[in-house]
Amino acid sequence: MSTSRTVRVTKRFTFEMAHALRCHDGQCANIHGHSYVLDITISGVPAEAPGHPKDGMVIDFADLKRMVKPIVDRFDHALFLHEREQGSVDLSNALFGRVIFTPYQPTCENILLAIVEELAPKLPFEVKLAAARLQETATSWAEWGD
Repeated sequence: MSTSRTVRVTKRFTFEMAHALRCHDGQCANIHGHSYVLDITISGVPAEAPGHPKDGMVIDFADLKRMVKPIVDRFDHALFLHEREQGSVDLSNALFGRVIFTPYQPTCENILLAIVEELAPKLPFEVKLAAARLQETATSWAEWGD
């Protein structure tokens, strides 16, 4: 019996971001921040290319970092709000220098889906995005994938 050669590899990223949930019925309606932890899991078969610098890898962690880091950097130390809140923010005030407005409710679940949708097409064809996990607090997170 043969075993599958498919391997899953995961890289972790962290960023700090504030958000508020429009029309929420609790404290999350107020601007508040989190220390997010993003785990990206890629699956594929390790390369069999003796003498090649990527021999034995599903994906080079440095290559994965280059694909994910611009996404994380955009969120890092930003305030993430629903686009209907634009009138509530004085963008001329330096305190609001990094505000992202979005057409969706900026929940952990929706932020994770936005990351998945942006990242998946950037991956090399020989690997696939297998899973993603966005941790918002020490005890709460959203997961995507199998």
